[in-house]
Amino acid sequence: MIFKFVLLALFGIAMAHVEGVVVVYLRKTIGLLDPEVDNRQALEKVPRRLIHIEMTREAATIVMLATLAWLVGYGWLEKTMVFLWTFAFWDLFYYISLYLLIGWPPKLTTTDVLFLIPRPWVAPVWFPIGVSLLTISLIALFFLLL
Repeated sequence: MIFKFVLLALFGIAMAHVEGVVVVYLRKTIGLLDPEVDNRQALEKVPRRLIHIEMTREAATIVMLATLAWLVGYGWLEKTMVFLWTFAFWDLFYYISLYLLIGWPPKLTTTDVLFLIPRPWVAPVWFPIGVSLLTISLIALFFLLL
C-alpha cells in the first residue's frame, strides 16, 4: 500500500512539473513572465480563446486524476484518497516547479488564479499549498493508523 502511494506521489510530482512548464510557455507567450505581475490583473489580459483552451486543460487534468483514482483504488474510500493524494502532490509541486523555473510566486501571499472552472477562483498561493500539505498529512496519518 505504501509503495503504491509513493508511486502516486511521484506521478503527481511529474504531472505538476509538466503543467508548470506549460504555464511558463503560456506566460511567455502572453508576456507575463514577470514574477511580480498580479495574476488577477493578468487574467484580464489573456485572450478569451486562450481562457477557453486553458479551461479544457484544467478539465483534462481532473479527468486524468479521476481516471487514475478509478483504476488504482479499491472501493470508494480508497479511490477518493488516491484522487486527493495525487491531486495534493500535483498542486503542491506545481507551485514548487513554477518557483524553480521562473521564480514565481515571489511570496506565499501572491494571488493566483487557482482554477477557471466554473469561473475564476482567486486566492493567495499559501491557501492551495496549505490545503495540499494538510491533505497529504491527513491521508498519511490515516494509513499509518490502519
